[in-house]
Amino acid sequence: MKVFFIYPNSGSQVGFNYGLSHIASVLKNAGHDVVFWQLCEDIAPLPEKEEFIDRIKKESPDLLGFSVVTNQWAYAQKLASWARNNLDVPIVCGGIHALVCPNEILQTGLFDYVFRGECEDAFLDFVEKLSLRKPVDEVHNLAFIRNGQIKINPVGRLPDLQRLPFKDYSIMDFQKLIDAKNGWVGLMASRGCPFSCTYCFNHKMVAEYKNDLNCSFKELNYIRRFKVEQVLDEIKFLIKNYHRINAFLFDDDIFTFDKQYIKEFCRLYKQTCSLPFVVNAHFSFFDRELASDLASANCKIVKFGVESGSEKIRNSILNRHMTNQSIIEAIGLVNDAGMHSSVFIIIGFPHENREDVLDTIRLLAVSRPGRFRWTYFFPFPGTKAHQISLDGGFIDNEKQQKLQNFTDESCLDFGPEHNLFLEKIGRVMPWFVNAYSDLPVADFYRRKVDEIMKMDEIQWNQISPDLHNQDKLISQDFSQKGLSHYAIKYNPFMGVISDYFLNEK
Repeated sequence: MKVFFIYPNSGSQVGFNYGLSHIASVLKNAGHDVVFWQLCEDIAPLPEKEEFIDRIKKESPDLLGFSVVTNQWAYAQKLASWARNNLDVPIVCGGIHALVCPNEILQTGLFDYVFRGECEDAFLDFVEKLSLRKPVDEVHNLAFIRNGQIKINPVGRLPDLQRLPFKDYSIMDFQKLIDAKNGWVGLMASRGCPFSCTYCFNHKMVAEYKNDLNCSFKELNYIRRFKVEQVLDEIKFLIKNYHRINAFLFDDDIFTFDKQYIKEFCRLYKQTCSLPFVVNAHFSFFDRELASDLASANCKIVKFGVESGSEKIRNSILNRHMTNQSIIEAIGLVNDAGMHSSVFIIIGFPHENREDVLDTIRLLAVSRPGRFRWTYFFPFPGTKAHQISLDGGFIDNEKQQKLQNFTDESCLDFGPEHNLFLEKIGRVMPWFVNAYSDLPVADFYRRKVDEIMKMDEIQWNQISPDLHNQDKLISQDFSQKGLSHYAIKYNPFMGVISDYFLNEK
């Protein structure tokens, strides 16, 4: 069979679809053909309806599959409607949105089947049965409508990563993807996370699998790893076959989870590759020894999920039980090892007040990470945080349906005053961090922040569009004077300390 995968990725940072690259390899090994199309403005202009239909008809697939995250659901529906009216083949939907909303997807009438969870094994079983014209009704992970009723099959066992074939990069223009990401190449050494943060899909995924398989978390074996040798073989392949790779970015939920694995990886990585790499860490799985091992292997950036500087919000809303002191200490360990620390921040949580947001600003100012990336909270359906948002009456449903990302604005409504406050913080967060810091530029930014905070909505809307340009000019001036400060760099939602970007190679 010929399977055509569509990956909607519009209005968001350009991404790499790890799941589809593995599924494509599984299908090809079984003798099937695979076509892949990533729809992202950073790669190519988005197709109009006629171009989209012409491309699909030209490929003439036997099966059309969509991989969808919640923010892309509206766009995916539009594409699927174009396909449904012009193509007489089964249309399926997978991805995170399919895990949490199979009923909603099927009720649109745009998709014949939905796949939930990790589907390398299940999707191959489905395609094989279709190709042989055999019934597919008992395929694991599958949801569909029969006789007007939705049927959701239980999921099968999670794939054994060490038995998966090598990811298929040939289905996409991977060199174009590398260039679009400025030479940053994503990898994953593992899947799964031991934590149950309320805003993340992991707790939903675990609950679905434990329920369907009637097993414990331990029996589920949710946290799985590729062999170190598999990861290094992939790195060798990428370096040999592609150009302009500047760094490897490990997108594992927690790369540092297994200390012995990391020690082995670092020992072998520096024998294999001299390129820098970036990892995600967690405060519970990070110490001075790990920092030293990572630094010795040329790890340049260690990223932590802080999310909120308010211990109250972390404990009561996010289910993230850590202290601000542990955050400060971990960032210090990264800095002491000569690496660059990075933290993720979210604003606009349900039940978060002004002081909670300012607690986040204060924590950034005190802990002094090398960079911080901020977003607005987005209530992903199926998560506990979504239910908290619903129960509190915070969600603006119309806005939620339209948002393609969670960096531009919030889809929660806190009332005009707090909405405007969040908008100001989200526009120029580095200014607020500078203002609350002991950096030499703090007084200047306090005055700027005071001016902003006194503005009403009309005044704010007049000056807001030019603030990023102002940030650039102010940063240039302070850089010439040798004064450390945070500035907006690399994208509109990242603050970076000038000590780093002025010395960046």
